[in-house]
Amino acid sequence: MASLKEDTKWKKVLYDNQGKPDNYVDESFLDEMKKNVNTRTYELWNVIIESGVVSQQLSSICVFIVAFIYMEEDILSPQFLLTLSGTMTVLGYILYGVIDGGSEKQESDRTRVDDIKSVCLFLTVTFGLSPILKTLTDSISTDTIYAMTVFMFLGNLLFYDYGSTGAVASNALSLNAAIFASVCLASRLPTPWHAFVTVIFAMQVFALLPVLRRKLKSNIPLSQVMMTWLLATIAMAALFTVSKVGAVLFLLLHLSITFLFPFWLIKLQPYKNNIHGPWDEAVIKDKDA
Repeated sequence: MASLKEDTKWKKVLYDNQGKPDNYVDESFLDEMKKNVNTRTYELWNVIIESGVVSQQLSSICVFIVAFIYMEEDILSPQFLLTLSGTMTVLGYILYGVIDGGSEKQESDRTRVDDIKSVCLFLTVTFGLSPILKTLTDSISTDTIYAMTVFMFLGNLLFYDYGSTGAVASNALSLNAAIFASVCLASRLPTPWHAFVTVIFAMQVFALLPVLRRKLKSNIPLSQVMMTWLLATIAMAALFTVSKVGAVLFLLLHLSITFLFPFWLIKLQPYKNNIHGPWDEAVIKDKDA
């Protein structure tokens, strides 16, 4: 009987006593091993183009910070900023409608009047709360406010939805971090009117502009490159007027995000080695799916 068991080919089953320990495997165990089953192969220029989303968001943050510095130093009046940003918002709204063709309006049953009501409500509530926003952080030191602002903008960059399927992406969390940072900065400006304009500008930069950028990217892919370099040029020129060192650092970071990191990713891609085999957890597949 013992010799019969030795001659019998081992089977990968636990319910049959084959005279082997439960953790025994034979030489055929690695025959089912597969490498890089679901690995995606990237092309350099596609990665360079897609990296523009990160540069665009970074550029938006830099433009917002420079606008705050200008208002703090009384170089930029809040009236001019509100007029300029409001004009750009209206033009962006018209452009979005032209690109969309009214399809989203039909799906959501939302009219232009509803949009105007929402804008008026938001402006009224923000204007009413601006005195509170101005004095909200009076008991907190300026250094602490600036540190909180830095961390909130880092959170905005970290949690922003760049089009990936990662669980860390959250548009709501990213937007809230940016608005919280804008409120922190607004509390250090001279008047409630400054605070009101700062929050409005933050909503335009961090809430409305990303929506337009996504629409342009999905409908006009070539606009991705133009938008990336347009925002980067504006941000670098604005930073140059405030800090030449900051402008140089931004330029280096922008070039790294756009060219260096994608090139690094492509070079490291051949070293990616994911293995799959019989040791993986079982996945139940629905035949009807």
